[in-house]
Amino acid sequence: MEFKREDIYEKVVDIMVEQLGADKDNVSDTSEIIGDLGADSLDVVDIVQVLEDEFSIKVPNEEIEHLKTVGDIVDYIESNV
Repeated sequence: MEFKREDIYEKVVDIMVEQLGADKDNVSDTSEIIGDLGADSLDVVDIVQVLEDEFSIKVPNEEIEHLKTVGDIVDYIESNV
């Protein structure tokens, strides 16, 4: 299945809202997952699992630490789907 960047972005934002209770209007490409959106390390693990299921990808543990913003996540997914 092919995903367009804007579709990936919208789904990632929806996941952030659902998983973190973030206000959709406050989620942007530059929003930091830990910090701006209030996630902790356990939240990040949960979010990665949801992303893996949603996009049928596997995110190696060493890559997770590089996924700091919503834009980082969208870029990673776009490169790996």
